[in-house]
Amino acid sequence: MFKAHLRHLMVAALIGALGIATPAFAQKKYDPGASDTEITIGNTMPYSGPLSAFGLIGKTEAAYFKKINAEGGINGRKIVFLSYDDGYSPPKTVEQTRKLVESDNVLLIFQSAGTASNSAIAKYLNNKKIPQLFVASSAAKWGEPKTYPWTMGWSPNSQSEGRIYAAYLLKNYPNGKIGILYPNDDGGKDYVKGLKDGLHGKMQVVSEQSYEASDPTVSSQILNLRAAGADIIFDAASAKFASQAISKIAEIGWKPLHVLVSSSSSVGSVLKPAGLDNAKGIVTAYYLKDPTDPTWKDDADYKAWSEFMTKYFPEGDRTSNMTVYGYATAQTLVEVLKRCGDDLTRENIMKQAASLKDLKVGMLLPGIVINTSATDYYPVKQMQMMRFDGTRWDLFGPVIDGSLNGNT
Repeated sequence: MFKAHLRHLMVAALIGALGIATPAFAQKKYDPGASDTEITIGNTMPYSGPLSAFGLIGKTEAAYFKKINAEGGINGRKIVFLSYDDGYSPPKTVEQTRKLVESDNVLLIFQSAGTASNSAIAKYLNNKKIPQLFVASSAAKWGEPKTYPWTMGWSPNSQSEGRIYAAYLLKNYPNGKIGILYPNDDGGKDYVKGLKDGLHGKMQVVSEQSYEASDPTVSSQILNLRAAGADIIFDAASAKFASQAISKIAEIGWKPLHVLVSSSSSVGSVLKPAGLDNAKGIVTAYYLKDPTDPTWKDDADYKAWSEFMTKYFPEGDRTSNMTVYGYATAQTLVEVLKRCGDDLTRENIMKQAASLKDLKVGMLLPGIVINTSATDYYPVKQMQMMRFDGTRWDLFGPVIDGSLNGNT
């Protein structure tokens, strides 16, 4: 009897000790926007205005989070994705972002679109120590943790991409005369800087034509580039204006080598509106699988993306790489949040985002992986050249590392 009683006391003491230890071991840490049941994420997108084509990205991300929630959420927590229209107007971006932070109490800002828009909110978010993750802009400054420790880009930055094109032109068209079309913002200027840095003064740039997002067309800029004698056009325009440029070049019967930046290489959103025949021969560099390329029809990543589109975003454009981009960026954020476990503090979110090693997310090209560190805020740094054949993009050449220390 005594032994049994002693054994009972010992078991009770052990259970009590475990009861005390367990909460400390499994302590949950939350910042505003996180709880046992939800993770609230903020976003702004140009669902209206001159760059409304980019709104497709936000709609795809919302659909992907819907998929995650249907499958049980992230570590049991559902994602609340608050995505507001800013019309690609920086003052509106500021207004909507303040609402997301100060009224909606979001945990982080994810994938807000545009260089000018993100520039308008970067200081505000960094001062408040709120993650500004995987910015939908290829401006180089989103990979500078010393300047913006709470801001991280996602896609290859514009300067790196510009250097890749410079290497391609130097090798294949060393005697060409280059005309440049670019938006008058930080992102556009980064493309130009990268190209010029990569050229090392070895090729002639005969004209540089900029435009504003509020401009109705870029027809006059195209005419100026042709008049300057360019036989190569480096086109850093955003979707709407890139489409206009392709159409105008065909209309006037001009036949330059057309180098188009990756952010405007969507078959559905850019090339089709311009006319696929007009786009034949255009070259670009990219890092995602083209959803229109039959090469991927039996690929596991493509099948998973296609099933996602059918079930969660049936109205989405299956020919647009913007749906592929939104899918891949949302996957990246989900991976970061999964790795946070029950420590959903903003500090830990940035720590996990800056600790990705050889991460492969759906629809990245073979050989391309995501790597980040405390000093490297450029998640995707590799690209491969491709040429449009009038129907689809054909990849050619090796995967190229476009980072400052890479092999360009």
